[in-house]
Amino acid sequence: MNEIQNIFFDSNIALNAVVSNNIFEAYLLLFFIIFLETGFIVFPFLPGDGLIFSAGVITASTEMSILILMPLLILAAVLGNHFNYSVGKQIGFKIEHSKNKLVQRYLVKSIIKTHNFYQKHGKKSIILGRFFPVIRTYIPFLAGTVNFDFSVFSTYTLIGSAIWVSFFALSGYFLGEIPWMKDHFGIVFMGLMITTLIPFFYAATKSLFVKVKN
Repeated sequence: MNEIQNIFFDSNIALNAVVSNNIFEAYLLLFFIIFLETGFIVFPFLPGDGLIFSAGVITASTEMSILILMPLLILAAVLGNHFNYSVGKQIGFKIEHSKNKLVQRYLVKSIIKTHNFYQKHGKKSIILGRFFPVIRTYIPFLAGTVNFDFSVFSTYTLIGSAIWVSFFALSGYFLGEIPWMKDHFGIVFMGLMITTLIPFFYAATKSLFVKVKN
């Protein structure tokens, strides 16, 4: 747990320390964090984008292999999404079959609206949602609650996970050796985290203003 906390606040130094100690442990830790971020709705705050970028940077200058790292993290993201989907499906089933009038009145209506959204934008949201922190944690869960077509979900989860991991891991791998990047990695890491969060906060703020206005 201490390693996860250190990676959250200073991923480059923390990852270097873990890699120096045990490469297998580093792979396992990275897999575990990506799985948690994508698989449990209580862990949307974990630094997925920045962590994968950092892992790419570390891989370029250590004995870690990019050919092992990328498939491993893609697998973690896919398994996380599938686990999240299965939890959402169970909860959605319980909501739909609940005899509680309040549940039927409010939650079932929300599920119907969410179902309609996934019918129109499900494929796109599964892929593009990967690049938005917080949002990517809830997309598979909500897909499960509305019983979105599992074969379609699985296909686009694999595509989205492969694009997401490849983009950040290879960016870190090829850009991490640039001297300026090495000297200012902390700033780059924080900037990456803030930049990826901007669309989420913009959408949340816009939604809040719409509700207040109405």
